[in-house]
Amino acid sequence: MSKTTDVPDLVRRCFAAYQRKDREAIEAILADDFHFTSPRDDHIDRREYFERCWPFNEQIEFFQIEKLFSEGNEAFVRYACKPMNREAFRNTEFFRVENGKIVEVQVYFGSPANDVSAD
Repeated sequence: MSKTTDVPDLVRRCFAAYQRKDREAIEAILADDFHFTSPRDDHIDRREYFERCWPFNEQIEFFQIEKLFSEGNEAFVRYACKPMNREAFRNTEFFRVENGKIVEVQVYFGSPANDVSAD
C-alpha cells in the first residue's frame, strides 16, 4: 500500500460511486485483481463482480455509512442501505487496499435497518 493512500476515503469513494451509479469512478478504484466475497459470491473476480453485483446499484436510494474503522491497508465499514421499494438493511464489509486500489471486499449480510432515513 502506498503511504499516501487514505483507506477510509477510498472506502467512502467506493460507496459514493455505487450510490451515484458511476461505473467509471468505481472502475478507477478497483484493482485489476480485485476479488469480492459475500454469502452469495465465493471470491469472484472483477469481471464477474461487474456482471453479478454492479447492477444492484440501480435499486439503491442511498447508503449511510455508520461506522468505519481502518488499520494499515484494511478497513471495516458498517452501513445501512436503502433499496427502492424495499426495507433498509445493514451490512458490514471488510476492505483490503494495495497500491491505492481496492483489491478485496468481503461482505457480511446483516439485519433490517428500520431506523434509517435519508437525512
